[in-house]
Amino acid sequence: MAWVILVIAGLLEVCWAIGLKYTEGFTRLVPSILTGIAIIASMGLLSLAARSLPIGTAYAVWVGIGALGAAVLGIFLFHEPVTPARFFFLALLLTSIIGLKLTSGGGH
Repeated sequence: MAWVILVIAGLLEVCWAIGLKYTEGFTRLVPSILTGIAIIASMGLLSLAARSLPIGTAYAVWVGIGALGAAVLGIFLFHEPVTPARFFFLALLLTSIIGLKLTSGGGH
């Protein structure tokens, strides 16, 4: 269950990372509130997952999901560049997240 919680926390990290773009420096009320809620929920769920997962693994996976998701959504939502090198490193990041899951103990 800890891994499910951690994945949800990571997806919420994607939400708040993308949400930051829409807050326009926290000058827009609704996006700012939604982003704040996502931040709190994401960190709260990370803390729950870290009860039974090693913190280094939990944090790395959480950040990895957030970074990967924000980069992919940045490509689709904000037309950020897609290059072979960027694609390679995003694939490497995904491989790292999966590798951490497969080699981690606890939280099954």
